[in-house]
Amino acid sequence: MATMTMGFSRKDPALYRWASALALITIFYNIAEGLISVFFGLEDESMALFGFGLDSFVEVISGVGIWHMIRRIRRNEGENPGPAVPLQRGGVSRYQSSADAEQLEVLHRFEQRALRITGTGFYLLTAGLAITAAVDLYRGHKPETTFWGIVVSLISILSMWLLIHYKVKVGRQLNSQAILADANCTRACLQLSAVLLAASVGYELTGFGGLDSMGALVIGILCFREGREAFQKAAAGSFACTCGGACTKDVGRRT
Repeated sequence: MATMTMGFSRKDPALYRWASALALITIFYNIAEGLISVFFGLEDESMALFGFGLDSFVEVISGVGIWHMIRRIRRNEGENPGPAVPLQRGGVSRYQSSADAEQLEVLHRFEQRALRITGTGFYLLTAGLAITAAVDLYRGHKPETTFWGIVVSLISILSMWLLIHYKVKVGRQLNSQAILADANCTRACLQLSAVLLAASVGYELTGFGGLDSMGALVIGILCFREGREAFQKAAAGSFACTCGGACTKDVGRRT
């Protein structure tokens, strides 16, 4: 598998601010989306909407890690800083910027921890949704309405599209594979929104409660995939991996 070039050009500081702002917007949007989805999911007894809301909360943890990574990139002007470089001066081996290297290592460990917490959260959510969806299917459960599922999913699709557009734009201008990979992962959120929309519209049109349960089950499957990718990124030591499993431990090397 080809490794990814991790170039990060010196650009206008405004681009760094844009990248940081987009990460913060993603965090606060997911918090609001999660609160609204969980509330109406419980109120309307819609497991698909409820599961969608819980997924948004897990995404917040990943978003914090992305924001933290952008701060590190801005400080270091590089996406995967290596260890301090030994220098020979007067027969004594010293390390260039050893204090900075130690600080960057602390930041790097924080990001890996955020990824592992995110992965664990997604796995737990997958198990919960799978069990609940199976029970609801067995019992023939029907939500009271899925109207809010339609509203939330449509707003989410529009919001995610805008975030993808600007993340790709900033990522290309900064030549940042990590930010472009984050944009690619945001596309995965579009899939979750599309599943919620399909399940919600389907129920409103047919009244078949199984559609809501099956929607929750599909959301659980997508959460499992996101959890696996989070652990792959933690193992690779970088957010700069594409969603879909293209994470390797040598991701920080230049081709």
